[in-house]
Amino acid sequence: MITGELKNKVDKLWEMFWTGGLTNPLDVIEQITYLMFIRDLDQTDNTRQKESGMLGISYTSIFVGKEHLKWTVLRDKPAEAMYQTMQGEVFPFIKELNGNSGTYAKYMADAIFKVPTPQLLEKIVTSLDDMYAYIEKLPDKQDARGDLYEYMLSKLSTAGTNGQFRTPRHIIRMMVELLDLQPGDTISEIKTRYLIQRNAA
Repeated sequence: MITGELKNKVDKLWEMFWTGGLTNPLDVIEQITYLMFIRDLDQTDNTRQKESGMLGISYTSIFVGKEHLKWTVLRDKPAEAMYQTMQGEVFPFIKELNGNSGTYAKYMADAIFKVPTPQLLEKIVTSLDDMYAYIEKLPDKQDARGDLYEYMLSKLSTAGTNGQFRTPRHIIRMMVELLDLQPGDTISEIKTRYLIQRNAA
């Protein structure tokens, strides 16, 4: 469980979204996760390039010809340019990383950039970099990342008890597809069919 300074940094980041106009907790955690993923892509790509150089094996960066989409380049842009690039190029880029087929494409298909203003994005990017810099100094970095996600998820459960968010459309569609509702179904029939399908899987 995170405490102290890291907890304060997460709370501050959460508050930035809230005061910036993004008040649905599901949207907040979704946007934070997307931005962390984008940052990690850059870091992972750099690590693989270094490792391949040391091992003498070839490696082609996922950012070839699109270096301006790297987090380390984006964060130095003026707020408006950063915002336009993130919205118009980075999100389409991450949605098509593994092509348009497969599990990854399926779950990234609904990735939408929802940060409302360039100024808010600039603050979020700075805050995320600050949070990562703090985590890097910790002796148990991996545990800290896990604790960070757990803490953000706990914010969702708190928000749920306060009635602060709705179920997103893609989750509703998934639930409907899983239940496979038919005209005339009753609750017991739906539950029975679901249990049969689950046991057969």
